[in-house]
Amino acid sequence: MQPISERPATQHTTLKEQGAAAADPQQMADQASAQAEHISAKQQVVVIGAGVIGLVTACRLQQQGHPVLLLDGKGIGQGCSFGNAGHLATEQIFPLADPALLPKLPGFLLDPLGPLAIRPRYFFKALPFFVRFINQMRPSRRNANTLALKQLLQGAIPAWQQLVADAGCSDLLKCEGSLLVFEQTDFAEVEQVALAYAGQGVALEILDQQQLQSRYPGLAATVRYAIWFKEVGQTLSPHLLNQALFQWFKHMGGRFLPQNVEKISTSHGLCVHLATQAISTEQLVVCAGVHSKMLVEQLGYKLPIEAERGYHLMTKPATTPSLPVASYERKMIMTPMQEGLRLAGTVEFAGTTLADNWQRAQRLRLHGDALWPALATAGADIKANSTPTAATSDTTRPADCWSGMRPTLPDSLPVISGCEVPGLWFHLGHQHLGLTMAASSTRLLLQLMANQPGAAALAAPFCLQRFS
Repeated sequence: MQPISERPATQHTTLKEQGAAAADPQQMADQASAQAEHISAKQQVVVIGAGVIGLVTACRLQQQGHPVLLLDGKGIGQGCSFGNAGHLATEQIFPLADPALLPKLPGFLLDPLGPLAIRPRYFFKALPFFVRFINQMRPSRRNANTLALKQLLQGAIPAWQQLVADAGCSDLLKCEGSLLVFEQTDFAEVEQVALAYAGQGVALEILDQQQLQSRYPGLAATVRYAIWFKEVGQTLSPHLLNQALFQWFKHMGGRFLPQNVEKISTSHGLCVHLATQAISTEQLVVCAGVHSKMLVEQLGYKLPIEAERGYHLMTKPATTPSLPVASYERKMIMTPMQEGLRLAGTVEFAGTTLADNWQRAQRLRLHGDALWPALATAGADIKANSTPTAATSDTTRPADCWSGMRPTLPDSLPVISGCEVPGLWFHLGHQHLGLTMAASSTRLLLQLMANQPGAAALAAPFCLQRFS
């Protein structure tokens, strides 16, 4: 693989105003098209995908002095990067392929609005993924995948703290931990769960009902125990964080073109084909989430990625929790944000084209009411500042709801990898932990691109070729 040359970081002034709205997409397209004529293709790095993974990748490359062209037809920070729970979940070191899921699956699937659903029309399309997923439950594979996840998660908070400090938006990051609450689970099981996390080095404390009511007034009295994860963080707004990073990217000279990539060709060097033009480059990073599948498979590689559809519901109670609150039994999370209290969760396998089931989002309100009684007396839910998915429209999407496609691979590990094509890199598939791992994952990618000593060994668990 051809390493990207290291260059000194450019000097920049940090932004004082955060969360500025992105420019009009058409205006940006016109500006970028004009700028493209003046870009030397052999000097730039092209990054496909402007979700949080692509955005952080583009920022760090631009900061190193590489002229970056960022491409995404949906705009900046859309999809899961907009609607996630805002939780920097560094405690989630265990892969999703957990054998403990197997006895629970029938109950989950019999409830069409439960925490896990598979659309009947999509079942057979998803079957190959589930075969691979179950295979990852074997102890040897699960242990190896846990170690690989820990590698990225242990440095995730420091990497984010450095990133937001560089970008001048540290006020959008908060590190006061999170709660995992238990309503019906007995103490012996709570203790087992806590010991499993603590055994992997996760800092935590078990709180009883009296401690919870004292420290976190407002929680429902039905909450009997909680695990306080001490070294977990959150963003006060995924949307504002993405926009702040984008403003920093532009401030450093980065360029954005709001167009979709239709094809990547490699026969005469790396070339990205858009609807109206083709762009040649020496270095290309694919960060397009679930939409990477088409591009990767066009190049002859296997990518068993699945769209794990999640939902959120925005609410505005009179009071909110002081930190994210996840429910062990309900499989959902509440996160206080600048826009209100976001209720998020559920897993639905329905591909990328079937219409959203908004009842799944609205049912989150019932869980929220049960955990945070102030919600039950709140007024109308506020409107979520989001765009509808391609599978729905404004006339069918409730204004307070959102859905997005989590890019999930069977082993719960992302792809951080080069390939046989010099200059072609892949950075995708971060499942539920895209926001959490964006900064630490990008750091590893840049080490790999620069051919730093030891980087190839660290990145080995995340190579694209593991699916061959």
